Amino acid sequence: MLERSQDFSFAYLSILFEGIPFILVGALISGLLDVFLPPGMMERVLPRRKLPAILAAGLLGLFLPICECAVVPVIRRLVQKGLPLSCGLAYMLAAPVLNPITALSTWHAFQGQSPWTMVIARLSLAYVLAVGAALLISRMPIARIVTPRLADRLRRSLFANNSSGNSPAPKPANDHRMVAALRSGLRDFTDVAIFFSLGVAITALFNTGIAPGAGALDQLAKGTVSGPAAMMVLAFLLSLCSTSDAFIAATLHHFSFAAKLAFLTFGPMMDLKLIFLYRTVF
Repeated sequence: MLERSQDFSFAYLSILFEGIPFILVGALISGLLDVFLPPGMMERVLPRRKLPAILAAGLLGLFLPICECAVVPVIRRLVQKGLPLSCGLAYMLAAPVLNPITALSTWHAFQGQSPWTMVIARLSLAYVLAVGAALLISRMPIARIVTPRLADRLRRSLFANNSSGNSPAPKPANDHRMVAALRSGLRDFTDVAIFFSLGVAITALFNTGIAPGAGALDQLAKGTVSGPAAMMVLAFLLSLCSTSDAFIAATLHHFSFAAKLAFLTFGPMMDLKLIFLYRTVF
């Protein structure tokens, strides 16, 4: 039992220390965007036509990287300021995966396991799914998609803008903006690190054979359909951050490349914590 406990401690700490730096970098970038990103910049850089705008919005994560834990409140603010909901959805679903931090962490985690193939497959699949979902949403009335409270705010915001024009919100003094950015990043880091540490613990239990049901999970891993399905369920339950989930997937050696890809694509778009976050908008 002592040997298993030591194996668990080693597996837990190795995954934790490998993934934490990427969470820290992502949280700092999120804090800087929260404070320094001009309110109307995203609307100005997007094309006016619907299809090109959605396609471009799906790529914004390459320039404005943010994880799924922070993107939902950001999208809520941007939609209230006039960003089309379809563009917001494309950015919300794609940005956690289609950004440099996630690409780098995925490449680093899959060293020795075709890292470039996994990076390209993950980013491409996430982009296609995000754009497809946004195109479907763009055909629906906004009142059927967002919460009644948000729909009412959108109507009042549109009326106010048409009546009196946009009035920019007051900004913090310049000498306090960096402090505000660091505080925002620290909040994101704390929230994400808690979920990540829990996911690392569960993964370490499975990898060392301590967790009940680990043998059953190995049986599911052998199936062409059950393997990806099991990994998607696991991604939903673990609720990991997209900047660090690759370190979890890479250690699950019993699962196929396709199953790991399903884990890395589905988790940032739909997991347990996102259910509660999505309810604030949709």
